Amino acid sequence: MDIVMLSRVQFALTAAFHFLFPPISIGMAMVISVIEFLYYKKGDEIYKEISKFLIKIFSIIFAAGVATGIIMEFQFGTNWSKYSEFVGDIFGSPLAAEAIFAFFLESTFLGVLIFGREKVSKRLYLISTFLVLFGSILSAFWIIVANSWMQTPAGFEIQGNRAVITNFFEAVFNPSTMPRFVHTVVGCIITGTFIIMAISAYLLLKKENNDFGKKMLIPTLFIATVFSILQLFTGHWHAVQVTRTQPIKMAAFEGVFDTQKGAPMSLFGVPDTDEERLKYPILIPKMLSIMAEFDPNAEIKGLKSVDKSIWPPIHLSFFSYHIMIGLGMFFIGITLLGLFFYYRGMLVTSKWYLYALLFSGLLPLISMQVGWMAAEIGRQPWIVYNIMKTSDGISVVTSAQEVLFSIVLFALIFTLILLLVIYLIRKEIIKKASVL
Repeated sequence: MDIVMLSRVQFALTAAFHFLFPPISIGMAMVISVIEFLYYKKGDEIYKEISKFLIKIFSIIFAAGVATGIIMEFQFGTNWSKYSEFVGDIFGSPLAAEAIFAFFLESTFLGVLIFGREKVSKRLYLISTFLVLFGSILSAFWIIVANSWMQTPAGFEIQGNRAVITNFFEAVFNPSTMPRFVHTVVGCIITGTFIIMAISAYLLLKKENNDFGKKMLIPTLFIATVFSILQLFTGHWHAVQVTRTQPIKMAAFEGVFDTQKGAPMSLFGVPDTDEERLKYPILIPKMLSIMAEFDPNAEIKGLKSVDKSIWPPIHLSFFSYHIMIGLGMFFIGITLLGLFFYYRGMLVTSKWYLYALLFSGLLPLISMQVGWMAAEIGRQPWIVYNIMKTSDGISVVTSAQEVLFSIVLFALIFTLILLLVIYLIRKEIIKKASVL
């Protein structure tokens, strides 16, 4: 058994499972803030009931996110001690900042939302919803700072066998921090809004045109539409950054094997690493060069510009990237269609569209997962890009059998947690549907 592969699988399992929850909570926090603002301005008691309902679901998601996130931090010391030893001075700072400045802020004011509805003023309660949203976004920022430094390390120097910060600002705002942060947070908001729209659709299908489902769906649809369209621009910004700072990753995303001027963008294809070409391609001529440099003749580096030993896994990188983009376009289409139905007075009466929303609810989660697969797999074989290989970061005292046992154990625990989360959320939704 390969200890490096098993350690990768273990961390991928824990990271992927944990990452089911923060995107939903960030998106739900955004909707709760908007709903609570509508209640504050209009005084409509239905908005208050919607907010109370969503806060219950948010609390379940938040608890699951906390429980699964703690496991990941321990893994740096157990499975990746060489990596922790090398970058601990840098990597530990944003993780500590996330706990001190973001997590405690979010959890404190979530307590106000859960227990303080009748104990604080309406204005303070509204402010608390925004502080929970701010805390969740701030938490995402510091985690993304840590990850982005691994992708585009900056503001450091190597002293002996350790990377040491020389410029904190440059380390935090390394070349990929802001594009990655904005792109991820927008994706999180899309994820949370689609979950809420799916719940709204279910409630409207259970009882046609009820005010609760209607008033939860409409503002959420507007938020989802705005951020789905915004994601086009944040995605482009991030893609430009990747092309300039991690050109081999972008070459893997697009199946570009040969360095070329006027590189096309691939809509579809099947990378062939043996023949070193993209089979069955559907291409937009020169579009990759235009996207990256706003120049149709700009040169784009291909995979062959580096030794094959440091190519990332091409197929996983290529297909995860394209699935993410395809789903992103779907989100724009379905939300714009929803706005069309809203202005035609058909939104809550069009059953096929409500069913479409219901079955689309989890698609943004898939998009987030494959997006992070592309980001993390695409930088392999590096754990710190061009500085330290993943194989050099594992612990030397942990055996393959121990890692394999932990993978099985984590899989069982995560399955139980997921079933519990689904049960609790389903219980809340069914309870609400029964009283409409």
